[in-house]
Amino acid sequence: MIDLDEFLSHSGIELRSLEQWIDREWLLGERRSTTIVLTDMDAARARLIHDLKRDFGVNDEGVDIVLHLVDQLHGLRQVLAQMRTEAQAARRRDIRRSRGRKPGPILAPRRRS
Repeated sequence: MIDLDEFLSHSGIELRSLEQWIDREWLLGERRSTTIVLTDMDAARARLIHDLKRDFGVNDEGVDIVLHLVDQLHGLRQVLAQMRTEAQAARRRDIRRSRGRKPGPILAPRRRS
């Protein structure tokens, strides 16, 4: 968790912009009684938003699209990582099963007529 003052001093973002980004749900900062608490993910997204708007001139609708695509890619990476884990587990299971079998005779391939 990153304290609001620390976040603003390191990011160079104004409080007003930060509040707008939280209102637009570009960042998930948690509002507490007197402050906003942000995560490292919020900080990374804020840097991306800041760069998109300042360096590339992307408007708010464009930022919406970019962040949506980034979120989709992140979700896809999680799905692929889970699939890889499941495939590796299945491979290990298959290897364990095959070690328990008695070797059968080696048969020559059948010829087609």
